[in-house]
Amino acid sequence: MTEEIKQKLIKAAFEAKRKAYAPYSGFQVGAALLTKDGRIYQGCNIENASYGACCCAERTAFFKAVSEGEREFRAIAIAGKGKDAPEFEYCAPCGICRQVMAEFCEPETFEIILPRSLEDHQTYALSELLPFSFTGKNLES
Repeated sequence: MTEEIKQKLIKAAFEAKRKAYAPYSGFQVGAALLTKDGRIYQGCNIENASYGACCCAERTAFFKAVSEGEREFRAIAIAGKGKDAPEFEYCAPCGICRQVMAEFCEPETFEIILPRSLEDHQTYALSELLPFSFTGKNLES
């Protein structure tokens, strides 16, 4: 992936974070998901007083994309910051989000970008963050 595309994704994740609904934790997260054909789907975390009904930014982005017919993805940028934190943190996806990624993404080539800023970011392959994932292949007889 080019640095230009990576920067565009990071900017979109920061933008999506501003739309987060996080009145309980104050931890706002934005995600920008890149499809194989270059489209970007944004998502933010959406909290609920019944905590189990919350949805992470990453899953919001994936569910939006999948509901529009997308099935092939290249990368995701995830930007998160607590309300009292002076700066962004490296915001890795939770286990449930990693499992959703494993459903739709190639573990060795799908990139997960964790930015603190446009200049300061880390990139991982899904296989690094979710080794030995459980996928549909495990259900085949």
